[in-house]
Amino acid sequence: MILYDSTIPAGLLEFGILIPIRDSRATKTFEALCSDSHLGSRQNLWHRQRISETLTKEDLLRVHSADYVGRLYSDRLVDEIISTFELIDSDGRYYRYAPEQASRPLEELFERIRIKVAGSIQCARLAKAHGFCFYFSGGMHHAHYDHGSGFCLINDIVITARKLQAENVVRKVWIIDVDAHKGDGTAALTAGDASITTLSVHMAHGWPLDGLPVLPDGRANPCFMPSDIDIPIASGEEPHYLERLEQGLGQMKSLGEPDLAIVVSGADPYEKDELPSTSGLRLTLDQMATRDRMIYQFLRELGIPAAYLMAGGYGDQTWKVYTQFLLWALKK
Repeated sequence: MILYDSTIPAGLLEFGILIPIRDSRATKTFEALCSDSHLGSRQNLWHRQRISETLTKEDLLRVHSADYVGRLYSDRLVDEIISTFELIDSDGRYYRYAPEQASRPLEELFERIRIKVAGSIQCARLAKAHGFCFYFSGGMHHAHYDHGSGFCLINDIVITARKLQAENVVRKVWIIDVDAHKGDGTAALTAGDASITTLSVHMAHGWPLDGLPVLPDGRANPCFMPSDIDIPIASGEEPHYLERLEQGLGQMKSLGEPDLAIVVSGADPYEKDELPSTSGLRLTLDQMATRDRMIYQFLRELGIPAAYLMAGGYGDQTWKVYTQFLLWALKK
């Protein structure tokens, strides 16, 4: 099962944001699935084409501070977007931002993001119903309790888990994060919560782990909050990636099986990803395929419903990562 609403673009260019999130990662993947000789004629069986879920302010307040949510619903929204997407550099100049190219105001991006977060919740419901669902969006794992970060304004992963827990749809949730960057916001938001177990396989060095462990105001930097299982991969250690992931999954199994797994299935560890901050991890397309199949088979053998989120993936080549996995998974 996939959830793909083609009315919700993946890219940000219409807001003047030049970060290389391409619509092609969704459109080309979907075209490849529809063109497949086995899947094309059965599209009605594996494709859900509209996001019908709704997101409320209460859903946000289960995860984010009242002050932060208040800022998002106020005239300070644009400031929060600019900070989260890093659109102005330390010298006050536009960075990866060309407002003159925008066809929509930045304020409308929040509504777009709320719809995408609602899609993550819907994906989890579909996964519970069908065993597997891959959503062509979501995975905003850098959003923290009181601020957005790393292109992530609000944390759809934890919002989804806590909403379904509040409804008694699930009790225990696993979050398996294989995006190139550490799932720092998710780890910080779920620290001390025994009902949510987190695993993050990520670059050992670089953003978001390139700051100071202690902030200027004396608080611990939440970017360094450990996941339940952290698997840092240093540059040059890519040959050991799959072995370490397998070990991490085995360790996760020992912590008690959940009612739902959310997989933050970033394509940005791929060696052809175009975001400079992913350069510390370079996996081949074959390694990415083995990664995705390993996680899928692990969860399927345990009978755990799996909700996959697209997460990071930048440039014109990342669609190949999603396509090769879904052409395989949808035929299982």
